[in-house]
This record gives sequence, C-alpha cells and structure tokens, in this order.
Amino acid sequence: MNQNDTAARIAHVFRGTFVHSTPRTALEILQDCVLGVDDEGKIAFIEKDQDVVSLSKMWGFKTSDIKQLGQYEFLMPGMVDTHIHASQYSYTGTALDLPLLEWLNTYTFPVEAKYKDLDFANDVYTKVVRRTLKNGSTTACYFATIHTDASLLLGELADKFGQRALVGKVCMDCNSAVPQYKESHSECKEETDRFIKELLKKKYLNVKPVVTPRFAPSCSSSLLSELGAIAYNNKLHIQSHISENKEEVELVKTLFPGCKSYTDVYLKHNLLTDRTVMAHGCHLTDEELEIFCETGSAISHCPNSNISICSGMLNVRNVLNHKVKLGLGTDVAGGYSPSMLDAIRRTLDTSKALTIQDPQHETLSFEEVFRLATLGGSEALSLDDQIGNFVVGKDFDALRVNVCVPDGPIDLFPGEGPKVILEKFLNLGDDRNITEVYVAGRQVVPFPDT
Repeated sequence: MNQNDTAARIAHVFRGTFVHSTPRTALEILQDCVLGVDDEGKIAFIEKDQDVVSLSKMWGFKTSDIKQLGQYEFLMPGMVDTHIHASQYSYTGTALDLPLLEWLNTYTFPVEAKYKDLDFANDVYTKVVRRTLKNGSTTACYFATIHTDASLLLGELADKFGQRALVGKVCMDCNSAVPQYKESHSECKEETDRFIKELLKKKYLNVKPVVTPRFAPSCSSSLLSELGAIAYNNKLHIQSHISENKEEVELVKTLFPGCKSYTDVYLKHNLLTDRTVMAHGCHLTDEELEIFCETGSAISHCPNSNISICSGMLNVRNVLNHKVKLGLGTDVAGGYSPSMLDAIRRTLDTSKALTIQDPQHETLSFEEVFRLATLGGSEALSLDDQIGNFVVGKDFDALRVNVCVPDGPIDLFPGEGPKVILEKFLNLGDDRNITEVYVAGRQVVPFPDT
C-alpha cells in the first residue's frame, strides 16, 4: 500500500512511541513515529521523524486528526491469548486444590455441563470477552463446551465486542465422570460439522472456528481421526492439550498402547499441522519437540495453570531452541487470572525457578517474553501474516498504554526512558493502564456503553 492507492483512506493517525517485536529483535522501540491506519483497519504507514505536514498531504489526512501520545504513553501490539477456556470463567480464582484429572471431574465437567442453558452461557461468555478485552487480549483462542448453540453464542459475542477469536466446540466421547457431559462419536462429528458450518455462515471478519478435541484421554481413536479429517477438509485450526501432567501422560500410554508417545497419538490421527496449537507440553521429550518443529505445530505455554494445579514447569528455552512456535495462554480457570500480563509474569517466574534448579539454564528476558505474548502468539496461531507487530499491511491490533493514569498501580521517577516504562508496565500494570484497545483498526475499549 502507498499514498497513491486512492482506495485507502486514513482512519487513525498516531504519533509518539511504539514498542513491538520482530522475528530478529525481541524488542524494538520506535520513538517519535507516526503511524497511520486505513479505513479497512490495516497499517498504511509507519514513519520515523517525519514531517507530519508533508505526511498529511501525502496520505490525505488533517494534522489536527493526529492522536498525540503523551510522555508516559506508548502503543504496543495487542496481546494474543493462545489458550483460554471461556466456559470456566465463572469459577476463575477458585478450585485450585486438585491435580488435573481430579480437577476436571470435580469442578470442570459439572460446570461445563451447565452450558446447555443459553442464558447461563450468555452471562459468562459476555463477561469473559469483556474482561479479556479490557486486559488487552485482542486475540483469544477459546475452548467452549460440547454444546453447539452455546459455542456459536460465544462466537457471536466475540464478534459483537470486536475481539479477534478462534472458537472451539469441545469434542469428547469417552472418560467423563459426569455422564451428561459427553457425546457419542456420531454426535461429536455431526455437531462439529454443524458448528463449523453455522459459524462460517455468519461471515464474521475476525471470528473463526477451531477443531477442538478436548485431549486424547477424552476422545476415542475413531473420533480423533474424524476430527483430523474435518480440520483438513475445511482448512481449519486445531487446538487441544498435551503432556500437562505426569499422571495424564501415563494414562495416554495406557489408552493408546500402539503409539510411541503422547505426541505420536496426535500425529497418527493427523492432528499436528501448521495450524495446530497444543496447550502445556510440560513433559514433552526432545524427540516429541522435533515432531512439533517438523509439523509446524505450536505450544501454548500456560504457566499460571501449570503452577496453580501443580502440573509441571515448561522449559520454554528448550522449546525455542528446538525452533517450535510458542505463545502464551492464561488457561482460565486452571490459571486464576484472565490477564495476559499475568501470563508474562508467571512465564518469567517459571524461567527463573528453572534457573534456580539448574544454574546453566538460560533465563528468559522480559523482552523475549513480551515477544511471546504478542508476535509469538500470532505465530503460534499462524496469524502472523495478519497481526503481531506494527508492519505495513497488517491489521492494526493495538493497545494504548498510559503508565501514569490517576491512582494507577505504577509510580514513575525522573529519567526513566521507554524501555524502563515498558518493563514497569509488564511487571506492575493492569487494565487501568490500558486506556484504548483496537482490533483491526476498530476501537473496542473503552466499550461503547461505558
């Protein structure tokens, strides 16, 4: 796109400090830059130290339309939550006293069974979409439940509030301790087909279906194969869980004795593709990580959940050294916070804990984790051609951050530059500091009704 493209009209122009990541640089700080967004929500230009009068004539906007960022403000890419259970939001912050398999049967499945009630679903799903947007998650990869109509409602609400979302109707046909919370193999296939067809028919710009086997222990081999074929035939994303805790890994060995590993289960059922994201991966072997690299599949690192229900600690450095795509996830409600800022902090904590255990471990830097929460997440969801950083032609998914809001959580001191200000926001900030949220050029926060 260029200034001669007469179809491009400039909808927003910002001037000030921008922070983002590139494939080569974990953190790039652009000061005194001007960024323009066209009326299709795409980044039209980004220029440094540019004469704004000349730029306005070139692109046809008024200099009075420029949004000037303050001294303690910056724009950053929207954060990408690569793994969140929207259906578990109602009990976020509670029920963290059991290991994974007991946790699912005691808390999760009974709550998720309630989503046949669309009024209940509407209440929870409205709140989780609004909460995550306020906290800066411009993109969310959602697990819903086995209920097709409630899952379609989640897609409708994400579109209504302007969030970019992948929405998954959960598939599970066995091993549920709650009899009313599973489907037959044929029901899973038929309802997944209906869900995909109905959601695509809506033609939402930024909300798409994702094929969602809950995890190998809750799916028969025949169902996994069906889901692999559905994803392939419809060119869809796939999401599930893998190697979250050791008990689960041992269970998978028992249930799938013909497979070499947990990863091999998904590989043999054609569920590992370059549009697959698997949550957790705490106990994957190096051989399994090699398969992830070869297939282009990604891992969603969910450190709050991994620690909260004592599942394990993922060695992110080892994953990255294997050249496996990796993003961050909140994993509500195994993770007790719906904020990606918390995911950033817990990622750093986990990396430091691994360094305490092994001084040879190379601790992640805050710059690297910033990239994982933004560009890394977009790569994990194979959306990095659309979002993840400030590149001309990409969609403008962005957060306007003010670290100096009244009664905010951050104190500033003389001489602190943009890198220090960013680090303070990542470690100390919260939704009060996120004053505006944009998805595909549309301002979605503050909400229109507030």
